[in-house]
Amino acid sequence: MRTVLVTGTGGAGRTTVAAATALAAARRGRRALLLSADAIPGFPEGTEPAEVTDGLWSARIDSGEHFRGELLALQERASGVLDLLGGNRLDGEELTELPGSAELALLHTLRRAAEGDWSQGGHDLLVVDLPPLREALAVLALPEQLRRYLRRLLPQERQAARALRPMLAQLAGVPMPAQWLYEAAARKDAELAAVQALIEDRGTTLRLVAEPGPAAEDALRTARTGLALHGLRVDTLVANRVLPRHSGDPWFAALAAQQEKTVGHWYEEWVPAAALCEVPHLGRDPRGPDDLTLLDTGAGCTVFGEAGTGGGLFEGDGLAAELDDRGSGRAGDPWWIEDPDALDGLLPGARTAAAPRSGDGGPVLVWCLPLPGAAKKDLQLVRRGNELLLTVGPFHRIVPLESGLRRCTVSGAALTDGVLRVRFTPDPGLWPRTS
Repeated sequence: MRTVLVTGTGGAGRTTVAAATALAAARRGRRALLLSADAIPGFPEGTEPAEVTDGLWSARIDSGEHFRGELLALQERASGVLDLLGGNRLDGEELTELPGSAELALLHTLRRAAEGDWSQGGHDLLVVDLPPLREALAVLALPEQLRRYLRRLLPQERQAARALRPMLAQLAGVPMPAQWLYEAAARKDAELAAVQALIEDRGTTLRLVAEPGPAAEDALRTARTGLALHGLRVDTLVANRVLPRHSGDPWFAALAAQQEKTVGHWYEEWVPAAALCEVPHLGRDPRGPDDLTLLDTGAGCTVFGEAGTGGGLFEGDGLAAELDDRGSGRAGDPWWIEDPDALDGLLPGARTAAAPRSGDGGPVLVWCLPLPGAAKKDLQLVRRGNELLLTVGPFHRIVPLESGLRRCTVSGAALTDGVLRVRFTPDPGLWPRTS
């Protein structure tokens, strides 16, 4: 299934563009499902998929309903303990959702989509309306982070056999974690793994929405580094609410000229890695499917032709551009290895290229990550055990090392031409012998 995650700068109309994108796909014969936490005029408001028009279904993400359901279910599972302690149970009517519930509801909905809960509709395109850009990046990184926490706090390989737990508790002098805790952690890990797999799938891309202007230009330039750090691929940058280029009104003409200047910069920075789609301002807030159709038919999308098709820039098919399989293609983490010897399978799937050798003639492995827009002063890199701790400005990620690189030491790192290169030198005591 093709998945498009729509986000962008605050107030730029990302929900409208997400709905218009799903409708554009349906008008061209796709079977699309739209998920959004915000109400969309003319669309159903239920939390289960309902048909909007031929080929298009939508469902609301209700964080309040999800929060109450999860808490009441937890209360029911812990009823024995609560009764023993004399606790008073909470009613659903008195529960008010807490901060963070919206993010958890979004992950829950993505898991349902990933596990095929709504596959009976035969959807081949999933469009998800995400929060604003900074919050969206944090949510998309959450499954990987939470799974790491679970592995560190409750490592499955250290789970003792149930029969030995009382004896181990006596030897250690502290109570051992109960079996149900490991089982609950395993269930949560499986749920998070399904969401992470959806986010990292080759058919999943991001669609960024921004209203052209200096503030949006700065926000996208910063976010571009965070997107690269987390391996998230952008299929299209949507310049929304674009004003007509010519006007006799000086104030209106100046604003349109500012937009045109920003869009020109976006062509230089984002194309051809992503398409750029200009969506016109309707002169009013879009209301209902008819206005969403106008946004699609009035949009001009510039994409870059694939190798073998003659290449070059050409006009795409409005908001439906880049929604076919050609528009997908996330290749997992964007790291690659520069190594002259190809490592003979120690780093499966790695791309290889020429790399220097160390002073004693041994191999040097260079692990590379594109970080467009990153500055050296904002970059921190620490090796801790089998992980790399990376901080780039406001963005942070902990990356597990491949098995081959765990046998190496970090011998240097450099940021040049927007690419971070981390040099690894094999540890003679750990590196496999060839003879």
